[in-house]
Amino acid sequence: MADERTPPRGLARGLTNYGDADFSLYLRRSFARSMGYSREMLARPVVGIADSASGFNNCHRHFPELIDAVKRGVIAAGGLPVQFPTVSLGEVFLHPTSMMFRNLMSIDVEEMIRAQPMDAAVLVGGCDKTVPAQLMGAASADVPAVQLLAGPMMPTRWQGERLGACTDCRRFWAMYRAGTIDARQIEEVEGNLATTAGTCAVMGTASTMASIAEALGMALPGTAAIPAVHADRLRAAEASGRQAVALALAPVRPSDVITERSLENALRVMLAIGGSTNAIVHLTAIAGRVGVRIPLARLNELSDSTPVLVDLKPTGQHYMSDLYSAGGIGAVLRELKDLLHLDCRTVTGETLGERIAAPLAYVDREIVRPMSDPFQKQGGLVALFGSLAPQGAILKRSAADPKLFEREGRAVVFESLEDLAARVDSAELDVTADDFLVLQNAGPRSGVAMPEAGYLPIPARLARAGAKDMVRISDARMSGTAYGTIVLHVTPEAAIGGPLALVRNGDRIRLSVRDRRIDLLVDDRELAKRRAAWQPPVPPPARGYARLYMDHVLQADEGCDFDFLRKSGGVRGPE
Repeated sequence: MADERTPPRGLARGLTNYGDADFSLYLRRSFARSMGYSREMLARPVVGIADSASGFNNCHRHFPELIDAVKRGVIAAGGLPVQFPTVSLGEVFLHPTSMMFRNLMSIDVEEMIRAQPMDAAVLVGGCDKTVPAQLMGAASADVPAVQLLAGPMMPTRWQGERLGACTDCRRFWAMYRAGTIDARQIEEVEGNLATTAGTCAVMGTASTMASIAEALGMALPGTAAIPAVHADRLRAAEASGRQAVALALAPVRPSDVITERSLENALRVMLAIGGSTNAIVHLTAIAGRVGVRIPLARLNELSDSTPVLVDLKPTGQHYMSDLYSAGGIGAVLRELKDLLHLDCRTVTGETLGERIAAPLAYVDREIVRPMSDPFQKQGGLVALFGSLAPQGAILKRSAADPKLFEREGRAVVFESLEDLAARVDSAELDVTADDFLVLQNAGPRSGVAMPEAGYLPIPARLARAGAKDMVRISDARMSGTAYGTIVLHVTPEAAIGGPLALVRNGDRIRLSVRDRRIDLLVDDRELAKRRAAWQPPVPPPARGYARLYMDHVLQADEGCDFDFLRKSGGVRGPE
């Protein structure tokens, strides 16, 4: 029976409560043996494998093979692998948006890690919101865990051009809207954008979060950029399984790895790779689970001193598979070495400094530049403040047109996604390329759960006339694969009566990236009148998860997490 002098391990962890612990363990072993396990195997440390595969998640269709490799590594290292399912978040298959369900998945991951008897976990995920959900859940459960990434898709060739989801998706759709390619061509492109398993082939949100997982120290070194279909991805899975057993025997918990200093390292990497705007929301949520705040003003300080070193779409020309061949995130970390906290622990047991002490044999400088010769001298993201966004907004300046950074423009306002869809291409829309397109009521509590709708389309009439970019402003998000001069995450959002809700057609707005400001140029008396007449755009849902979400979701500057999930004390997983 269980030895009371040592912490319980394996199947003896977190026993089901029948009022008799010895009976509980006896019964658990009995039922486990019905699955064909020997008593010898059941005595081993248990590694849970969180499987986020689904028929509604194309990114994860290679997971059966990947998880087999994890199991191989666990068994070889003397552990017992036990696979369990979690919520899966297939980005393009969820309504209204996968962002609404990120917190639900994090709850699932946290509770299943905590409730089931495992000494360590391997978190297998990749699609945009999956990795942040897994890291959030693991941080809250605080059981030793290793993040195993799905890996990016491989680009393919079409009519002599390399294509990959999803920056190219948006580029060709813009061409189709502008009338420069026809219906037959867009259908051909559709069939050639995403042709393998894995996440988007560019530095979108999935690739950014994979890079962040490695930079944080939660994923094994060198594993963020391995293509999904590469044999090295399977070897990484096997190594992750082995490392999970090591963690089961000599625990390094997420709270040991995800710290204020490692989160700052991750921010540096996010900025240096030209990462997704979504990543700041996700990283803020992860930080909240360990009791760390990420002020947007601090993001600006880091961005001003962190150059863009990586040339990947949407800010450059290459794909994630190219980054892997070029030296991966390890090459980026080595270039950033003097800016990083090298004493941070990682899941391997090493510090970050020990991990990157040895130089890489080869780095392709067309893809990863040295600090002395960056692609851009400042980081990819910048936070804006001002009368339109008192708590902040985000601009991906590395994917924007610098000619639009210091502007004053007339607001052309869309009150909702439905209003945008109905009027943006209307011949009667009063709009010029110098105007600012403004979308309201697309934030966390808008009823549409902050979709990736901030990439407002250029009105068709202007697109046909050759307009490629305009200033666009909203409380929505945008895909990490998108580009343009787009102000996002305006906080407080319109749906709770933030200043964005008070903007009207014809108002003047001033954008200054230099001064980090976005201001609504309307006098206080007029704004007070509008505020007095404002009404919430949607009633609260009556029931279910939607009600829970609306009652508890926080604003973008706090990561859109649920208020009750942020750390309020030193809660650890069961011993």
